[in-house]
Parts: sequence; C-alpha cells; structure tokens
Amino acid sequence: MAEDSIIEIDDKGFEGLVGEGVTLVDFYAEWCGPCRMLSPVLKEVATQLKGKVKFAKLDIDKNHITAKTHHVTSVPTLILFKNGEEANRLVGLRDAAAVKDFALS
Repeated sequence: MAEDSIIEIDDKGFEGLVGEGVTLVDFYAEWCGPCRMLSPVLKEVATQLKGKVKFAKLDIDKNHITAKTHHVTSVPTLILFKNGEEANRLVGLRDAAAVKDFALS
C-alpha cells in the first residue's frame, strides 16, 4: 500500500500533477546513496499524510527538463509545490519528522 502513495512522474506528467493542491516532489537519482536511504522515509510520511499531501518522485537522469527548470543541482532535493508554485525546498537526507514538518509547511 505504501508503494502506491508515491507516484513516479516524468517530464510530461509533472505540471499536471503539481498544478493543483499540495505536492511534495522528491528529485532523485538511481546512483544516489542518500536518495535510496530517503525512500523508506518518504514512504512512511506519504502513508501518514495520505489525502493531505501528494507525494511524487522524479528521476533527474531520465527527466532533465524538469530538473533543470527547477534548478535542481544536487540530490536528494525535495520541493513542495502548492497549486503549481514552489513553496519550499529541502536538500539532503532527512528523518521522517523533518520530512513531515516540511510537507506540512
């Protein structure tokens, strides 16, 4: 069930997903160790906040356009979007409490 709480998105589907409501996007890369460590944390928080915040992941190596548009220069980078606009940004590995606070900011 937790797997379904995080949507894997790409350049094509990005704007449609973040355009409405509150969405936390994890910009990550397959080769990134801290990104892999953050993944279970995001699943936990996504499950806790289901219905309040949408969670998505975007692989920066496969989706250069969106990563470049949002000036993502290091991973993991979490960006919180509210109705399509960037509201907040968090870079680096964080624990569940920090991610939850960020998602609700």
